[in-house]
Parts: sequence; structure tokens; C-alpha cells
Amino acid sequence: MTKKIFIYSFLVGFSALLLCAALFFGLQYRQNLEEAFATLEQETRYVAQGLEKSGASYLEELESDKRITWLDREGKLRYDSQSAQLPNQKLLEEVQTALETGSGRAARRSASRGVTNLYYALRLENGEIVRLSMPVSAARAALITISPVAWVFVLVLSLAGALSFRAARQIVRPINELDLDQPERSNVYTELSPLISRLREQRLTIDEQMEDLHRQQKEFTALTDSMSEGFLLLDRDEKVRSANACARELLPELAREGAELRDAQTREAAKLALAGSHGESELQKNGRSWQLMASPVRSRGIIVGAVLLWLDVTERTQRERLRQEFSANVSHELKTPLTSISGFAELMAQGTVPPDKVAEFSGDIHREAQRLIALIEDIIKLSKLDEKASLPAKEPVELYALSRDVLDSLSGLARKQEIRLSLEGEPGEVPGIWGMLHEMVYNLCDNAIKYNRPGGSVTVTVRPLAAAVELRVSDTGIGIPQAEQDRVFERFYRVDKSHSRQIGGTGLGLSIVKHGAILHNAGLSLHSTPGRGTVVTLEFPKQ
Repeated sequence: MTKKIFIYSFLVGFSALLLCAALFFGLQYRQNLEEAFATLEQETRYVAQGLEKSGASYLEELESDKRITWLDREGKLRYDSQSAQLPNQKLLEEVQTALETGSGRAARRSASRGVTNLYYALRLENGEIVRLSMPVSAARAALITISPVAWVFVLVLSLAGALSFRAARQIVRPINELDLDQPERSNVYTELSPLISRLREQRLTIDEQMEDLHRQQKEFTALTDSMSEGFLLLDRDEKVRSANACARELLPELAREGAELRDAQTREAAKLALAGSHGESELQKNGRSWQLMASPVRSRGIIVGAVLLWLDVTERTQRERLRQEFSANVSHELKTPLTSISGFAELMAQGTVPPDKVAEFSGDIHREAQRLIALIEDIIKLSKLDEKASLPAKEPVELYALSRDVLDSLSGLARKQEIRLSLEGEPGEVPGIWGMLHEMVYNLCDNAIKYNRPGGSVTVTVRPLAAAVELRVSDTGIGIPQAEQDRVFERFYRVDKSHSRQIGGTGLGLSIVKHGAILHNAGLSLHSTPGRGTVVTLEFPKQ
């Protein structure tokens, strides 16, 4: 910018100086020309006086650097100091003017010699014309006398250049020294005030926009970091631009700044997205199942990056696995008694069963049918718990009295198994569904009796706490191995399948307990030691 200001300033000064010089030299040349005509006029008058007194002899004896021409009244040549023959001169401007007014002058270019001459003609008393001429170069030569002006011109031009450079620097310096963060504090000239005001307004606008961007970035970071899903943003070169906490946990290499993807499955999905396609895949990370989805990011129709999203599908995968296991187990559990019933019925239909065995076979059919009914009833109960449909409203339930009813209904089975039942604690009331709570306590006590040893005991304890009521069922039975304790609440899962079938269990009792606890927002825990017994604890909130 300094260079441009200098050039423009210098050109303005140079143009003004050049114009002044042209005007000066023009005026000077005009003055010199007038002086040359005056000199030419004076000498012409001297020659005319001499010619009138002495005649042609005067001209022949006269020595002059001017060209002298003598013409008669018709313009014909009578004498010329440089040429013996000339065409008629009457039509020339200075001659005609002299014939009419007594004198005339002209400046004319000679075609033969290629120079411009000054002419002055004077009419004599007898009507003849005497004329003197000299080349215009003589007038120009007078300009040599003003050569010092040329040096002044150069000096002024140099001064103009220096001043232009200084002015350019002084104009630009305040602009270069502007404090863009606080322009109002800058010491500038008045003409820059509008610029300062505009800069201040723009700075305030930029500050507001930057603050808004920072706020949006913090909100975006907080939002993505709070996501349970993994989020990753890549640019066109597969460089990581943004990653939330979950993604950094899944891909440890993202902890470094400017990291590159090393996971082969993730890189393959990213390449597919950057190529313009959507990709999905499932992978196992940190003991959980994840669904990876990759999509391209476009701007004005051009792919500028890719976004990768990890969805935790562990629960869905587990549900799918449980559904498959449930279907397989239900099929197996239904097939076994149905096969027995079908076999007994077929033998009886063929008449191959002795009369004394008919009652026994009928009892077997009845027992297997009851087993089917119990299994179907448990499945229906679980279905209702899953759908939470057609369930009665919750009401205050006193767990101590409910536990006593359960133990009373199981006393016969306990005597048969030589198991001692006992109820401890004190009354405790919770909001719940009486039938479901009764079923939960019944299943826990029933399992405690069936998986006990002769002479053992089952104890139910009800204990009110500050914000909950604890119900605990403990036994002195065979216990559950540590590796199996996490799965005993799964549907149809049995620790000892042969023993379970002997005692007639459906494998759904503890699953009903688990779903009932979820329905009542109750905590459920199990502690067991093989050979020493099992303790199952339910903690029901009072509200």
C-alpha cells in the first residue's frame, strides 16, 4: 500500500510540475518568439530606410545574418540575399498584409529546406516591399538561456519524490500500527475514525460469534461425551477431528492428538463411508456387543469426511440369545412330558398295558400333564410380567403375614422332605401386587425346600429398614457354585438338570422372582456357598 500511495503522490506531483514546466516553457517560447519578431521588425525598418536613401547599392554592401528580399508592387523579386530567382511572393501572407496595412509577419515552414522561418515584410513609400526572414531555430536558441530552470525542474522533481515517500509512510504507519484487538486505543488521524468504528463493531461481532461458537462447541462436547454411544468424526484424509469419551474408550489410540485409526474393522468402515457408501457391522469391544455404523459427510455434494457411530447392542444381543435359548428350552420342556404322555397313551390305546398297570400309567399321564400345566402357567406369568399388561394395581402388602401364608402352604412339602421352616423378624408393609409378591416368596421357599438336604432348614426373615423392607430367604441346602450364580435367574436355567427334573421344577421360578423384583423396583441379591446353603435377599422400597 505504501508503494501505491508513493506512486500516486509522485505522479500527481510530477504531472503538476510537468504542466507548470510546459506552461512556463510555452510562455517563454512565446516571449522569445515575440522578441525575435521585434528584432526582425527593427532590422527590417533599418534596411527599408537604407534602401530608400541609397537604393540597391545599399543592399549589396549590407552584411546581415538575416535573409533580405526586395519585391516590387506586384510581388516580383527585385533582390534576394540568398537566391537569384523566386516565384511571385504577392500571395504570401506577410506580403499581402504589408501591401494592405504597411507591415506583415508570418511563421512558415519551408518545404524545400524543411525548416520553419519567421518573416517580417514592410511596405516602402513607393509601394514596394522589403522583407527579412530568419529560421525559428534562432528563437529556440534563446531558450538555452533558461537552462538553469531545467536544474530547478530536476531538484523539484527529487523533492516531490522524497515528500511523496514521506507522506506515504506517514499515511500508512498509523494503519500498520492499528491494534486490531482494541482499535479505539490507537493514535490515528481523523480520517481513519470511520475505519476505527467499523473495526470496533466487527471485533465486537467476531467476539460474539466466537463466544457463540465456543458455547456450541462446549455443548456439543458435553452432549457427545454424555452419550453412551461412541461418536467419531473423520476428515477426508481419515484424520480424527472429533471423538467423544465412549469412542476414546473403545479405541485407545484416539487418546493421542492427531491419532490415526489402527482398528482394522473401523478403518474398513471409514474407507467405505469416504467412498460414498453407508456401512454397518457388529464387533465385540470391552466385553460388549457394538453395532458400528459409518456414513459419509457431504458439503455441496462433495464428500468432506465421515461420521462413525457405535451403538451398544449388548442388551439386544443378550435378549436375542435369551429368546433363542427360551424357544429351545420351551420346545424341550414341552416335548419331554408330551412324549411321555403320548407314549403311555399309545400303549394303553393298543391294549398292551396289563390291567394292574393301567392305574400306574394313568398316574404317570396325570403327573406329566400337571407338569405341562405348571410350565404353561409359569410361561403365562412371565409373559404378563414382560408385557406389564393386565396386572392389578399396587396396594399396601404386609410381607410378614404374606410370608407366614407361604410357609403354611409349604409345610406339607417341608415335612415330607424333613425340612424345618421358620419365620423371623417383624411386620413390614410395602406397595405391591399381593399375588405377585406371594408367587415370588413361594418360589424362593419352594426352591429352598427342594434343593435342601434332609434335616435342613429354611428361614424367612422380614426386617423393616429406614426406606425399605428387607425379605431374606436362607437355607442349608446344597448351595450354588460361584460360576453358576449369575445365571440362576435366567429362564429354564438349572444348575443340576437331573436333580431338577426329579423334583419336578420348571426352571422358571427364579426368573419369575427376578421379573417380579423389577416390577416392584426391588433390589435382588444372591449369596451361596456349595454344601452350606443359599441366601436370597429382596429389598422392597417403602414408597
